[in-house]
Amino acid sequence: MNVSDAVRQRRSVRDFRPDPVPKSLLTEVLDAARWAPSGSNIQAWRIIAVAGAERDAIVEMTRSAAYAPGFGKTADPFPIYPPELWEPLRTRRYTLAEDMYRALGIPREDKPARLRHVARNFEFFGAPVGLFFVIDQRVAHGQWAHLGMLIQTVALLLEERGLGSCMQEAWASYRPQLAERFDLAPTEMVYCGMAVGFPKLENPVNQFERSRITLDELVDFKGF
Repeated sequence: MNVSDAVRQRRSVRDFRPDPVPKSLLTEVLDAARWAPSGSNIQAWRIIAVAGAERDAIVEMTRSAAYAPGFGKTADPFPIYPPELWEPLRTRRYTLAEDMYRALGIPREDKPARLRHVARNFEFFGAPVGLFFVIDQRVAHGQWAHLGMLIQTVALLLEERGLGSCMQEAWASYRPQLAERFDLAPTEMVYCGMAVGFPKLENPVNQFERSRITLDELVDFKGF
């Protein structure tokens, strides 16, 4: 598989087979990903990989935390999305959600079923491996783009080896709990998670057609 194929084929996988991912295969991917771009070679990040009993404990932790008094009441100083998306961003997000729920056969009025699907984020969508990308907050937002390059590099390397992934910013909801679980330094935070495993290719949620903006919308060529 060449890079262009990996970029085009990669998608957010939202249902995985239970087959374990060999540690040797994951190690190979993460070792190669070390060479992702890093501005001034700062590399102010690290990855925490969980599987087996540790993965299951984190899944259970989220279930317990969600019912704890005060959960979700404190504003996240690093929200993933602004409180109100503007056009055309709002429509793009809405369209993706509707296409996904249509593939799942969940109508808009079935809110409980939609919430159950959202909650599968915190089960890694059935994936046997979870990755958590940790960044030092002192580098501020400027380095977050560089972390994104690492995350994309991991995803493409997984794709090359027949594995699927889902980048999960939803884990931001559990940043305090994850910081305690992983004994992070006071300056560290979990930026996002990633579910990793072998995709259930037959599930329609892993097949629905995605869209991207056109090249004309993306690129403004000047001087050519």
